[in-house]
Amino acid sequence: MATGEPGINISGGIHGSAFAVGNQAHAENHHHGTAPARDEAAEALLTAVRELRADLTRVWATDETAALDTALAETEEEIVTTGQAGPTRRERLRGLLDDSQALVSLIASAGAVAGLLGL
Repeated sequence: MATGEPGINISGGIHGSAFAVGNQAHAENHHHGTAPARDEAAEALLTAVRELRADLTRVWATDETAALDTALAETEEEIVTTGQAGPTRRERLRGLLDDSQALVSLIASAGAVAGLLGL
């Protein structure tokens, strides 16, 4: 390559790589590797939520189980990103589990989540 011609610079590993193309190109990657701290209750709820989501894949899918799975996924995401599940999120889960009493009695993990939510 002759001097002054544009080049390509690729750096980094497989995960989180950044690259830039062109004379004045600049690429940056910012990783915020520290996850928010979770207290014991949030950690227990996260574990129970994950177990219930796994168990839901083994039951007959209905609109009710789909709504519950969506709420559980949102709860999991909130706990992972903020370190806790907010009161509104917990209240929504309580309502869905209360409406799903037949499901709660069939799946032990649903009972665990319900217990951690105070049902």
